[in-house]
Amino acid sequence: MNIAVIFAGGNGKRMGGGVPKQFLEINGKPILVHTLLLFEQHHLIDKIYLAVIKEYIPYVRALAQEYGIKKLCGVVPGGDSSQDSIYRGLLAAREENPDDAIALIHDGVRPFISYDVITDNIKSVEEFGSAITSTLCYETVLISKDEGKSVAEMPVRKECYSAQAPQSFRLGDIIAAHDQIRAKNPEYEDVVDACTIMKSLGKDVHLIQGNRGNIKVTTPEDVYMFRSLLSYQENEQAFGFGLTEKIRSKIHYYMQN
Repeated sequence: MNIAVIFAGGNGKRMGGGVPKQFLEINGKPILVHTLLLFEQHHLIDKIYLAVIKEYIPYVRALAQEYGIKKLCGVVPGGDSSQDSIYRGLLAAREENPDDAIALIHDGVRPFISYDVITDNIKSVEEFGSAITSTLCYETVLISKDEGKSVAEMPVRKECYSAQAPQSFRLGDIIAAHDQIRAKNPEYEDVVDACTIMKSLGKDVHLIQGNRGNIKVTTPEDVYMFRSLLSYQENEQAFGFGLTEKIRSKIHYYMQN
């Protein structure tokens, strides 16, 4: 059993405007729908659980019906932080699924994760028990301890990776890790993702290679980048290179539904 747990509980303050960023429409669809469809159309994903702003739950259910997102099995209110939202989504998944199910934790505003990276997450959990999607840093990483006034450290660039999403684990393992963190840090202070949780508990995690277009849509500039990536993807399909596995799976999916 492979489950996507997607969190989209943010209010989008950094984006500006009156609509949370996950509901901004790009190419005629809300960003969240673009994200959900990636998992809906993946042949290895069985179920989707979503944590979202409470007052938007009826709207999300309507979107799921409009866009044929049939794998959506649960929608729960988001929490006070992204990690709290994820925890609520994980608990909803545990009500209906075994602890050895694979849970892919993904951000609702990362709408361009590649088909192969989803596959690689599942394979990594099957083999190693975890998967942290990441990309090698191309730029020099600087560490500052005085709010960006001076450089304190410069890690070796070839050893630096940027963590993305999905971040994937056995369902029971990641819930148990959350429970340990919540017992001593219920507000998730300085906890930015599942990788942070696992490493703070002394657990090993396995890195997999992500795709560089896997942006998180946070600012208006990111919206323009996402539009460009969609255009690039359309050109790939039009000229017959790339994305063959994804296209083949889409054809199979729609033939079966």
